[in-house]
Amino acid sequence: MTYIRETIVTTMSGDGVIHIAPLGIIQHGQGWIIAPFRPSKTLENLAAVPFAIANYTDDMRIFAGCLTGRKDWPTVPVDDCPVPRLKSALSHSVLEVVSVENDELRPRHICKVISEAIHAPYTGLNRAKAAVLELAILVSRLQMLPPEKVAAEIDYLKIAIEKTAGPDELEAWSWLMQKVTDQQPAS
Repeated sequence: MTYIRETIVTTMSGDGVIHIAPLGIIQHGQGWIIAPFRPSKTLENLAAVPFAIANYTDDMRIFAGCLTGRKDWPTVPVDDCPVPRLKSALSHSVLEVVSVENDELRPRHICKVISEAIHAPYTGLNRAKAAVLELAILVSRLQMLPPEKVAAEIDYLKIAIEKTAGPDELEAWSWLMQKVTDQQPAS
């Protein structure tokens, strides 16, 4: 069984430019696999600087923001790592690429965990946060999914938004729904 953890991954270019992206990392023994699609900035950055930070956050605005052009989230340095972490991360793992399995679509970067730290308590997850995360995943695949499937998924996810969303989840949801609207074919 494949275990995937949805995270915000920070990487850095050889020129020191930080890139922030939502990415599901895949458990691999005691480490993780980062498998970005080609082409991507994450892929380029891992080739230049073979370190990444897996940021664990419950702020769904970051997931939604990264998919809707809002990528300017505050970061802070991490001891003994060239790549910073998200300032708002509840915790993080420093990942070092130890090998790469090439693939035409999604090269697999096998990473070992160098260090981990906790920055704030995890106080729970409401259903709206999970719904925003699922919508973010749908938005990242809009070009691959039939419109009927997207519409059906959104109808179901809306139930959690209507029942449990706070202001942050409503904002994230609105950003993602605008992206869905913008991607729909004109009738």
